[in-house]
Amino acid sequence: MTDVVARGVPTVLPTVHVTRYVTPLREGGSLPGVVEGDDLGTYVCKFRGAGQGAKVLVAEVVVSGLATLLGLRTPRLVVLDLDPELARYEADEEVQDLLNASVGANLGIDFLPGSFGVDGQVSTADDEGARVLWLDAFTANVDRSWRNPNLLLWHGDLWVIDHGASLYFHHGWQGGVTDPERFAAQAWGPSGHVFETCAARARELDAEIAAVLDRDAFTEVLAAVPDVWLEPVPGAGTPDDLRAAYVDFLLARLGTRQWLPGVSR
Repeated sequence: MTDVVARGVPTVLPTVHVTRYVTPLREGGSLPGVVEGDDLGTYVCKFRGAGQGAKVLVAEVVVSGLATLLGLRTPRLVVLDLDPELARYEADEEVQDLLNASVGANLGIDFLPGSFGVDGQVSTADDEGARVLWLDAFTANVDRSWRNPNLLLWHGDLWVIDHGASLYFHHGWQGGVTDPERFAAQAWGPSGHVFETCAARARELDAEIAAVLDRDAFTEVLAAVPDVWLEPVPGAGTPDDLRAAYVDFLLARLGTRQWLPGVSR
């Protein structure tokens, strides 16, 4: 069973064992795939062995947790345990290589059957669109344009997906954790964002949105990231060290507003 804190964010992701690889989703550069689990569920699997590595999975979990805190809908996440035997039954060599490189813990995102991508305009008074834009600005997400909205409609509701392009700062940690203040001061532009017209409303809701985020909230969100995805870097040699670094970066960002579109620098 998933452990859930009072805020509604899971602190431990449940583990599901993959029983069948169904099909690749070739829209994504990291070649995610649809799989079935031993809980009879169907999931979009983001593979740890894909080119972008485990940091993308960390970003997915963290930003999904933040989205939940902000009142946005995101699919349920699980850890997908991949058995090495699964690759033996895959004819596609590219997929077989990916499965072999991803044995163990991968990220599963609940498949929403019958959902479809957002392709219409959103009102500038739409609070939900404003919250999505605020979240993307805060996490420096560069991947929610009209070309690739990463939004689904399911049963008439909006769902936010695919957050791997967020929190880019951790890709610069090869030599050690960098300075949180650099990320805190980094501007973010709304041009081309699917909810670009909601920028004014995002500023109006800023205080209300930010009020639900603090050190405890960030700590709870990071607790859901499995240890195996938190790869050590110089100066942060344990998973808990890395969780603390992410919390420091998010807190630093929360303490500034250079990133919020339309706010004076």
